[in-house]
Amino acid sequence: MSPVRRCSRTACSQPAVFTLTYVYADSTAVLGPLATYAEPHCYDLCAEHAERLTAPRGWEVVRLPTDGGSPSSDDLEALANAVREAARPTPTGGAEPVGQGVEVGRRGHLRVLRSAQQHRDR
Repeated sequence: MSPVRRCSRTACSQPAVFTLTYVYADSTAVLGPLATYAEPHCYDLCAEHAERLTAPRGWEVVRLPTDGGSPSSDDLEALANAVREAARPTPTGGAEPVGQGVEVGRRGHLRVLRSAQQHRDR
């Protein structure tokens, strides 16, 4: 296997120089310098495909500046942390829903709920 990563676009054999990451929660596509490691949900792009990149309607494309040299590990780590933070679900106040039912059984990770008593008296 070649140590050079290739463009993720179908039928393109050019070397990758940029990494594309989607932040679905913010409807944003982030195009930055080639990541140090290939990530499962990121796409490596050659210069031509990165230049022609467009995002779906309503989405924003953020193009991170490249200085021509290799990116520092601090920059890549900050970008990865920002993407992970944006993808993290927001807390809803409590871990379990309150007042919606009473657990009467469990099978593995599934729970059987019965309507709470107060709802049946109405």
